[in-house]
Amino acid sequence: MIFHKVEYKRYVKLRIFATLIDYSIYLTIFFLYCYVFGVKNPDGAMEVNGLPALPLFIFWFLYFPGTEAINQATPGHDICKLIVVRTNGDKISFWDAFKRRVVDPIDIMFYGIPALICICNTPKFQRLGDLLADTVVVKKSDIIETEVTF
Repeated sequence: MIFHKVEYKRYVKLRIFATLIDYSIYLTIFFLYCYVFGVKNPDGAMEVNGLPALPLFIFWFLYFPGTEAINQATPGHDICKLIVVRTNGDKISFWDAFKRRVVDPIDIMFYGIPALICICNTPKFQRLGDLLADTVVVKKSDIIETEVTF
């Protein structure tokens, strides 16, 4: 039987950098898709409406919750050597990853301030999504595995 002990640390700068990387990738794909498949509106901007907008949501769904569930990290987190685990150190499920990301719009609308407030004021340094999903963002080296045999 393997037990996990997680050492919680803030990693505020790394988390911000990882988020910037992830949303830079996502927004680049988003704007390229709008440019290629969009239609000019009366103001001259490109827009995608209706069914053609569906791939943008599917890509978000695969990029954020999908990569976290499969790899325990998005590409940005991976570059920064961060992983997402349950508070007990176990691997997260797709549902946990989805719950973490559902509150991203709140963090984004307020320029990450709610996330920073939560990270700095919770004992396990969790943001709103982490609190909802019972997850934490740590480095692999912060997880200590102990194997117990009977």
